[in-house]
Amino acid sequence: MAALGLLLLGLAPAASAAALAEGESGSGETYTIATDTTFAPFEFRDASGELTGIDIDIMEAIAEDQGFEVEWQSLGFNAALQAVQSGQADGVIAGMGITDERAEIFDFSEPYFTGTLTLATTEDNAEAIAGWEDLEGKTLAVKTGSLSEEEAKTQQEQYGFEITALDQTTTMVESVKSGSADALMDDYPIIAYGVEQGSGLVTIGEEIPTGDYGFAVNKGQNAELLEKFDTGLAALQESGEYDQIVDTYLGGEDDGVDKSSFTGLIVTAMPALLSGLGNTLLVTGISFVLAMVLGLAFGFMKIASNPVLRWVAITFISIFRGTPILVWAFFFYFGLPQLIGTPVNIWVAGVMTLTFNGAAYIAEIVRGAVQSVDPGQAEASRSLGLGHGKTMQKVVLPQAFKMMTPSLINQLVIMLKDSSLLLAIGFAELLYQAQQIYAANFRVTEVLLIAALLYFIAITALTQLANYVDRKVNK
Repeated sequence: MAALGLLLLGLAPAASAAALAEGESGSGETYTIATDTTFAPFEFRDASGELTGIDIDIMEAIAEDQGFEVEWQSLGFNAALQAVQSGQADGVIAGMGITDERAEIFDFSEPYFTGTLTLATTEDNAEAIAGWEDLEGKTLAVKTGSLSEEEAKTQQEQYGFEITALDQTTTMVESVKSGSADALMDDYPIIAYGVEQGSGLVTIGEEIPTGDYGFAVNKGQNAELLEKFDTGLAALQESGEYDQIVDTYLGGEDDGVDKSSFTGLIVTAMPALLSGLGNTLLVTGISFVLAMVLGLAFGFMKIASNPVLRWVAITFISIFRGTPILVWAFFFYFGLPQLIGTPVNIWVAGVMTLTFNGAAYIAEIVRGAVQSVDPGQAEASRSLGLGHGKTMQKVVLPQAFKMMTPSLINQLVIMLKDSSLLLAIGFAELLYQAQQIYAANFRVTEVLLIAALLYFIAITALTQLANYVDRKVNK
């Protein structure tokens, strides 16, 4: 517990308000801008993990032109809107459509992008499906509750196609690529960026205008920031920099890599996946060491003669074995800061989650191994004049550790795989990085296969290393 406390103090970040105050004390103002986490090509993370996209580049360019600094909050779309409404952020830019309903809550900038819908299908189907008229008797995938679903329903009676409503763009793309649907309809920039990244789709038919995107601030607040955005946007458009930014993400640049090939996917995706793998191994290693310390302590406490120690151990083990690991991930990252009044670093939250869960299982491994040693050996040891401590040290524990080693190796592997659950709180482990990649290029199956291979290699290597240490120590 002391180690965890030191880790918490060492890794916990300063509050964003302090960072904001520091920025304001400098030469230029600092504004906190909220955005979505993954909405390529408007906002997403590149291979190095940096936040990028059309929205990000436009805002950074405007900030440079107008002489202020930007502190980003990548929160998810709904959370980003709530951050602005609660005053935690000064503004939001997240591919946000300007609507009458939102205009009652927010003040919008001048439009910086006009959204459109487009149809798309696989390259193999492109000749047979060139537009709405070719969809008769076929299936069209749309996003549930979106403008694409509304538009599809208005066209359905005329063109006679079936509608399949799905929750995510990646799911829609996989449905078309697998043949479950013949085509899909979604926002043009998202599909166009996926095409650029080698998703295997092509756009078909004419684009359908849906509305404008705008930067937003709270109603009646931050008028100065809104004015700076409009002035900077006009300057970008006049200089041509705006067009350069948009073209960067919608096919205006070629980096020489064939992203449609599997080799191209590996080249572009591997840096981020290896970074995620490194985080996975590191958080698992730290957690396993701490879990061993706690597990040994609680394991011995559970077989102690003191009833208070046994009760404490039983309570700890029951709580962390009897509740889902995701509950504790959310608690340590979102709930604990509200209790202690300070932010908790995501690494600390991840380590605490894996440590306490792993310690509960290791405690039972220790208890079972110690109790599996023949009681007659302890009795014989004590009959020779050895006390309880020496008997445990010289007779019981050496045999117990030999018996528990295979189970401990298995627990290490389980903890490594359980680390993938930390993606739910945004921890940048391997599976999180895979999600970030396929959310941008829609190549779900291929990216997950690469991630699975990396998991297999890491777990196999870790198991072989652990078995080697076991043979050396317990020979």
